[in-house]
Amino acid sequence: MTYLAMFHWDWLLGALVLGFMVGWIAVVHRGQGVSKVTARWLWVMVVALLAAALARVIPGRPGYWLDLALMMFASYLVGCTIGSWLRGWAISRHKPAV
Repeated sequence: MTYLAMFHWDWLLGALVLGFMVGWIAVVHRGQGVSKVTARWLWVMVVALLAAALARVIPGRPGYWLDLALMMFASYLVGCTIGSWLRGWAISRHKPAV
């Protein structure tokens, strides 16, 4: 994992920045979310992929790409969290003009 972070730091940083921008916009745009059934299936898929990566079930190059994709996904989610938190904080501190 350290090798992935050192070798692909630019892609991980790009995922973080993209997540930050999406998180910043997501507070303003309240779109329709996914259904509970879809959300459960997505969580099951993420947990299965994490289990496969941790157990080293997928060998070689596909396993390498799985590890990188999971790291980029985590970086993206961290960026989304930070962006939406900062945008919410900025909006809540704004005093409307009278």
